[in-house]
Amino acid sequence: MKVLHVLKSEPDETIKTLMGSFAEGGEVQEFEMYKGDVDYDKLIELVFDSDKVICWW
Repeated sequence: MKVLHVLKSEPDETIKTLMGSFAEGGEVQEFEMYKGDVDYDKLIELVFDSDKVICWW
C-alpha cells in the first residue's frame, strides 16, 4: 500500500512515531509543505498515485 504523508508543519516526535506506524509493510512518501515553495502539481500527482493520504497540521 502506498501512503502519502502531507506535512503542513515540521513534525514533532509524536507525529514522527505515528507516521512510522504506517510505514510497516508498505511504501511511504512525505510531502513537506513547510519548507517553502510548494509544487502543487507534484502534490496532486502524489495524491492520485497513493492508496492513502494522511495530512498532518
